[in-house]
Amino acid sequence: MTQSIRVVRALVRRALNEILRVPGAAIPGVLAPTIFMLGLSSVFGKASALSAYHAVDFRTFIVPVGLLQGAGFTGAATGVNLARDIEQGWFDRLLLAPAPRATLLTGVVASAALRALLPGTFLLIVAFSLGVAVPSLLGLLIAAVLVMGLACAMACFSVTLALRFRTQQAAPLMQIASFVGVLFTTSYAPKPLLQDWLRVVADVNPVTRVLEGVRQGFIGGVTWAHTWPALLSVAGLIAVLGWFAARGLRRYSF
Repeated sequence: MTQSIRVVRALVRRALNEILRVPGAAIPGVLAPTIFMLGLSSVFGKASALSAYHAVDFRTFIVPVGLLQGAGFTGAATGVNLARDIEQGWFDRLLLAPAPRATLLTGVVASAALRALLPGTFLLIVAFSLGVAVPSLLGLLIAAVLVMGLACAMACFSVTLALRFRTQQAAPLMQIASFVGVLFTTSYAPKPLLQDWLRVVADVNPVTRVLEGVRQGFIGGVTWAHTWPALLSVAGLIAVLGWFAARGLRRYSF
């Protein structure tokens, strides 16, 4: 167990070091959620005058969406980085190390959880400086846990594709899962304003529960009724997508 923990820590540290050594590769994923928040709030800011928003500022309404977008971008980047390591042969050498494959997968996925805090922190700094109300400490902690969990789930999805295609050219496929998952929710409008078909999709989309769990800290108070479905949805996504990633790693050969 001690050796496994050391391997996981080493892989996480390696992923974090990439940000310092190649900051240009991380900048787009860090800036994108903030750019989306600024652009959408500038164009659709007046939509908050509709009664369905309950007088909530539109910028405050979509800040949680940006947090989930940052988690999705980070998860996709994890798969792209793994595909690069496969192309360069580094990952094949890593598999020769005396460490269980499950440990290697855990280290790769865990790195996404910590890296997801970077775009989220930058987004919140900009949002708070523009007047978005600061949530309670409990609300921020729950949001951080959910963002990190979603990043792990998206990392599992992108890792599955990286192990399957073994090329960075699969990057668009890795990004589409988080994009679709966040889009078909109550991301940009409350449920009463959605089309009937989109309302049905949002109801069955587990990411909707995650978004509601993150949003509760910014809109209204934190309640257990919104927290436990969000935590359960994240755990379910990690379990299902993690199973596919583990299966892909077991079948991987070089």
